[in-house]
Amino acid sequence: MTDQRTMTNQQVLAVCRSNWEYRGIDDGSVREMLGELSAHLEDAAAAGRTPQDVVGNDVKEFAASWARARAPLPRRLLRTAAMVCFVIGWLLLATCLVRWTTERVVSVDEVAFWAVVAAVTVAWELRSGRLGLGKNLAVALVAGLGAVLLSQWLVGDKALFTLPLWVAPALLLPGLPYAVADARGKKNAAPGVDQEAPDRSSGCPSVVSSPQTWER
Repeated sequence: MTDQRTMTNQQVLAVCRSNWEYRGIDDGSVREMLGELSAHLEDAAAAGRTPQDVVGNDVKEFAASWARARAPLPRRLLRTAAMVCFVIGWLLLATCLVRWTTERVVSVDEVAFWAVVAAVTVAWELRSGRLGLGKNLAVALVAGLGAVLLSQWLVGDKALFTLPLWVAPALLLPGLPYAVADARGKKNAAPGVDQEAPDRSSGCPSVVSSPQTWER
């Protein structure tokens, strides 16, 4: 594990990027925030200071606090719910196409699995998101598999209801704008983190000291 006290500017930027992408910050905002943070880090280096003088001793907490200010929890939860519906819609559509049918039978264990995965994902949004996307997904999947096993033991593989094919596009629609925006952002993203001159007067959390303070 990297010692946060000896992290370089690029390592700090990489940790912040990962945290913001995990939290569902749109690509345009991520690039803007990285550009602003990069400028502050360069100012600190020019004044003989370290990255920790800019972001503090906990880079992930710094990134989390900025993300919460940039994208409040209700907005992130709305995006998360829309994207979950988007994924379920694609799975439903793919299943109907593969089986060449216009309906999908949903069993108890499937409902239990998706309900627990969604609950764990939303619950982790209430936290600081320090596990990261991969570990958070792993935790959610393990919890979902446990729910599947428990439901099969209690009630068996019983069918609950049948979903018609038109439910798939209905589930896809809420998440479609987010998916399109993310795709456009990735397509237009530059290879590096440096962007046009950022506005240094707004956005960055108060832990970032001013260059005038460094020079004293």
